Amino acid sequence: MHHLPPLARFGGLLATDLRDVTSDPSALETQGFWAVVADFEGRLVCARFGDVRTEPVPPPAPGGWRGPTAGEWTSSLDRAAYTAGVRTVRRRIAAGEVYQANLCRVLSAPLPDPAGADVDALTALLALGNPAPYAGTVRLPGHGVEVATASPELFLRRTGRTVESGPIKGTGRAPEDLLEKDHAENVMIVDLVRNDLGRVCATGSVTVPALCAVEPHPGLVHLVSTVRGELAPGAGWPELLAATFPPGSVTGAPKSSALRVIEELETVPRGPYCGGIGWVDADRGTGELAVGIRTFWIDRGAAGAVLRFGTGAGITWGSDPEREWDETELKAARLLAVASGVQQTTGVQQTMGRATR
Repeated sequence: MHHLPPLARFGGLLATDLRDVTSDPSALETQGFWAVVADFEGRLVCARFGDVRTEPVPPPAPGGWRGPTAGEWTSSLDRAAYTAGVRTVRRRIAAGEVYQANLCRVLSAPLPDPAGADVDALTALLALGNPAPYAGTVRLPGHGVEVATASPELFLRRTGRTVESGPIKGTGRAPEDLLEKDHAENVMIVDLVRNDLGRVCATGSVTVPALCAVEPHPGLVHLVSTVRGELAPGAGWPELLAATFPPGSVTGAPKSSALRVIEELETVPRGPYCGGIGWVDADRGTGELAVGIRTFWIDRGAAGAVLRFGTGAGITWGSDPEREWDETELKAARLLAVASGVQQTTGVQQTMGRATR
């Protein structure tokens, strides 16, 4: 696979000519254009590219991506384990340990042609089948990073000293599916994001320009809020990431308690899923990192290559375990169909194969 050159693609930007790779966030304050992938567990990869140009995502090439067959996906938590996890989170909420926690599972399937598997070819398919505002590819085979994202969620946008986050909480097929629970959850996370940004922003500068706006995406709708602030003097990317990572919308509130619950209930690392994926232009003082949801990544080992994809839901006291499982299915169904090269089927189960059983 190493014959494919490193590249990064974000929307209409294509970055090639890899110059430098580091795990030091202060590099993002120096110079040049950086692709950034931060795993949920904290591993950071920053890759500086020498050539950045505007180039639209190419249409999918015939045979460019060979995905797993639809029935081969397995889930780190099956339905019984996931719904049991939801019940555990509700007990923790009743005990006052946490207000809400995001419970996730990672789906995996072997790739039929590991040597020919290119995440950028998958990105081309996703652009067609599930267009997303923060879509992108980061392909660094020599550094164990091969990610294709169709993320709808803004983690951090920076323009000079102004920073903005766009947490999503609340998902349904249509606006009328969004419950009171979804609004309550969104407001709770907005509060957490305000606190996180408040740790690195000038006192009094943090505002909420939009609260619980309904945003349509392919096959579903989300409730999205916007939180904005002005960085305090001396604060840059290292301080901003330290204050806000991992993203509040995919952890829960309070964040430290939610992380403890996640650590206990989830059986595998999330990796780039629920981390941060995006770019920083240090020369212009701009950057945009998405929350790594609706994201595929390739794990390579001696035995071949596995494609992974994460899905999850925010659990509150008002959560119904079966309904939360169904939400994780809804979020995954369309994208797994795209990655497996099959059209969207009527029932999620047909797409998901073993993952639902």
